[in-house]
Amino acid sequence: MQWQDNAIILGVKRHGETSVIAEVMTRDRGRHLGLVRSGRSRAMQPVLQAGNAVEVIWRARLDEHLGEFRVEPVTLRAARLMETATAVYGVQAMGALLRLLPERDPHPHLFDALEVILDHLHNPADAGELFVRFELAVLNDLGFGLDLAECAATGARSDLVYVSPKSGRAVSRAAGAPWADKMLLLPPFLSIEGNHAADFDSLSAAFRLTGFFLHRHVYEPRGIEVVAAREGFVQAALKALNPALRTLSDPNGVSA
Repeated sequence: MQWQDNAIILGVKRHGETSVIAEVMTRDRGRHLGLVRSGRSRAMQPVLQAGNAVEVIWRARLDEHLGEFRVEPVTLRAARLMETATAVYGVQAMGALLRLLPERDPHPHLFDALEVILDHLHNPADAGELFVRFELAVLNDLGFGLDLAECAATGARSDLVYVSPKSGRAVSRAAGAPWADKMLLLPPFLSIEGNHAADFDSLSAAFRLTGFFLHRHVYEPRGIEVVAAREGFVQAALKALNPALRTLSDPNGVSA
């Protein structure tokens, strides 16, 4: 068995004295593991850093085997990803999100989105908005997508300002007014008529929104904790938009 694909390094784990098991996100074969012989060598260590784009050739006798990777560098961005807090935490947080998906399950749109986000993590405002959209895409691929296109109560497609915590559907200002204190806010940049870039308030609401549904549908049922990298990313992205910010309560939106 053999195949070749574009991939992004998510992480590595030591294996024996000189080798590593590399975890990558491939474009056509999803998240995949493989043994890299001499992966701890001076030549390979800089290549096998999280966030780097590579080309991999996978070989194994049988498809269900771990197999071996031959890895060739394409875009070595890991050093740049160490320059800002949003990038450091963002790489880890997106890797954790991809691990929620079944191994070897193709998600080419998530691979393409990951490539775009990795090239924008140095800009906190852009990184925050793209990261939220990435979380929404992962929720959708897990079967828990939000419907933000029209009001759940009236079918209206304008003035959508809330999201129902029960249904995950958008609600218009008028329809949601009586229950406004129980609703989640729909950030303007996520609405279908939104044409504004994310700011501090809308990005805070967006993190709370995705965090709430990830916790309800994924983390709590599976009995797993939200990775600390998400909180680090949220803090870093919001602090960049509001330098006076020192703490952020409930960054995962669990109590929303």
